[in-house]
Amino acid sequence: MAVTVETIDAQVASIQSEMIAWRRHLHEHPEVSFHEEQTAQYIYDTLSEFGHLELTRPTKTSVVARLVGAHPGMVLALRADMDALPIHEENDVSYKSRTPGVMHACGHDGHTAMLLAAAKLLSAHRDEIKGEIRFIFQHAEEVIPGGAQELVKKGVLDGVDAVVGQHLWAPMATKTIGVSAGPLMASPDTFHLIITGRGGHAAQPHLNVDPIAIGAQIVTNLQHLVSRYVDPFEPLVVSVTKFIGGTADNVIPNSVELCGTVRAFRDDLRDQAAEWMERVIRGLTEAHGAHYEFHYEKGYRPVINDEEVTNRVKAALENVFPADVVQTAAPTMGGEDFSAYQTAVPGTFFFTGIYNEEKDVIYPHHHPRFNIDEDALQYGVKALLAVAYHFSA
Repeated sequence: MAVTVETIDAQVASIQSEMIAWRRHLHEHPEVSFHEEQTAQYIYDTLSEFGHLELTRPTKTSVVARLVGAHPGMVLALRADMDALPIHEENDVSYKSRTPGVMHACGHDGHTAMLLAAAKLLSAHRDEIKGEIRFIFQHAEEVIPGGAQELVKKGVLDGVDAVVGQHLWAPMATKTIGVSAGPLMASPDTFHLIITGRGGHAAQPHLNVDPIAIGAQIVTNLQHLVSRYVDPFEPLVVSVTKFIGGTADNVIPNSVELCGTVRAFRDDLRDQAAEWMERVIRGLTEAHGAHYEFHYEKGYRPVINDEEVTNRVKAALENVFPADVVQTAAPTMGGEDFSAYQTAVPGTFFFTGIYNEEKDVIYPHHHPRFNIDEDALQYGVKALLAVAYHFSA
């Protein structure tokens, strides 16, 4: 399908204000993972107004819209997540969250608004579409096991040839888009450890088995997994993020609790990391006469972008954006359940920058003052249109 840059720019300009209104409505009414009932209904009702879309509700908190073109061709899926986070918003904006303790602190409101805009613009050109474009509005990206895995099991990718998603990205400046093949986002695994010693008076440590001292050694020695067990060119993160124990300054507690996360790009390294961790934990607790309970939970698989799909997406973006906009995306150790789609069909995930110091859009994802530069929305929807038209050519 022959679509010019001017055509796409005109389409984006025509929907910019409406897209911002959708985003702000969603921002004001956030819902956490697996509870997006009102959000899903709002999306369903909005999509119902566009025409030419076949709507389904795979789960009570998700929506899928199918745009079947007038001509045969491949099936492309475009995905947006729509859940919020249990964070109290500190931004002073007119569209501030109306739900105490819940806010869109990761940009999912923008993801949803951009995909709504793409669905509206593309449905208006159904007669020019070859194949099918499937719009997936996904619930529960933020909570393991994630909504993507559930939707794959529900069959939302049945017959799909390629899947594409994007994330509004705080580390990148507005008016930039990051694309790269291969590893992009890591697997976000978690662990939970309880060390049980023998509590007692702090003035008589020789009569006790101190779980705090043992726990401190474990924290220190776990750092050796990254610095001494793994090839320096192989990314691995092992972070202890919670250490709980003790009730008084003169009492050695009976037990302590440690929790944290492990991030990697290779599945075999995830397995090795869990084994190495338990070996360190077992050795230190046995050496000091303590006991332990260790639980390792695998999160999402790493996001590994398919080379062929990524190259096609990059070509589509370079056809509609100036040369300085489309950049190589830097891999991150953050996780994303978009990887569940990539286990089913070839797919790619890219970043759209939102950082803008002039607008005080400087805070990281999951921060209570996180916000987006709304000018980035036009870049995101333009990217979606470019990809859709390219795959429908």
